[in-house]
Amino acid sequence: MDWSNWEFNEPLWLAGLALIPLAALGMGLLRAKRFGQFTFSLLDGLQKPLAGPIKNFTALLSWTALGALCIAMARPQSSEIIQQPSQNLGVDMMLSLDISASMLAKDLKPNRLEALKDVATDFVSRRNVDRIGLVIYAGEAYSPVPLTTDHSLLNEQIRALKYDMLDGGTAIGMGLSTAANRLAESTAKSKVVILLTDGENNAGLVDPIQAGELCASLGIKVYTIGLGTNGVASMPVAIDPLTKEIIYRPQQVTIDEALLERIASITGGQYFRATDRESLENIYDLIDSLEKSEIEGFQFYRYTEHYSRFVWLALILIGLELLLNFVLLKSAF
Repeated sequence: MDWSNWEFNEPLWLAGLALIPLAALGMGLLRAKRFGQFTFSLLDGLQKPLAGPIKNFTALLSWTALGALCIAMARPQSSEIIQQPSQNLGVDMMLSLDISASMLAKDLKPNRLEALKDVATDFVSRRNVDRIGLVIYAGEAYSPVPLTTDHSLLNEQIRALKYDMLDGGTAIGMGLSTAANRLAESTAKSKVVILLTDGENNAGLVDPIQAGELCASLGIKVYTIGLGTNGVASMPVAIDPLTKEIIYRPQQVTIDEALLERIASITGGQYFRATDRESLENIYDLIDSLEKSEIEGFQFYRYTEHYSRFVWLALILIGLELLLNFVLLKSAF
């Protein structure tokens, strides 16, 4: 239980906690004067009474129950801040991610796709006031998540990505045009696509430059990312027919950087090259800083009341006290 953000709506009732020990002491003194005492010359033949410790325990239960009721009357509650941005001041953003088989290359640990999933979900979690959607592409393109503020759903979809979800190939133009279609009806102040690929356009029916021009006409800014080390990387080349395991071979990394730079330039975005996980994280951090939402509008607090758990505690303690008094001590007092 997180107590760090608890507060009390009626804190004066907490003064009762300080009075309880004084009241208990006073009751103890009155009880000592009320009941007589017997003096015995020899105590060896007397059994140690059980009623005394039980009576003390039941008294402790009643005072503890009273303390719980004081806390309940003070109305403990926790709160969270709900930020509601003004309409059209946020950023509508599509993540267009290459999930072709080459994304299993091991120049990023454990491979490109898994590293991308970690970085992308962290990026999404930080954009709490923006609508973000997802496009995935390989030989074809598909958008499993439209623009949404449900970032937990979006991150679930990103974590579930696999290289074999779509036909093979790298259709950069289709990945970009599908993202543009998702943003076409957006009225947000800023519309952005983050397009990531680790290869060259070799599939699809849409020319990447034409897709970039479509984005420019719709006022969509495109940040392009080329993912892959400079030089040679351990790339997937086949699947072993017996073990079904992926076979890797060292191959030259080829990324059409000129194409990605051209798309970014046409749309007013930027091109980045990520050669390892750290540089990929830095790129997403930079984009995060460049595309900040204007947080205007209003915020409100959502309160959760916790008094009921203390009421239940008091009732349980009182019930236990009555049970012990009636059953063991045969007395209600």
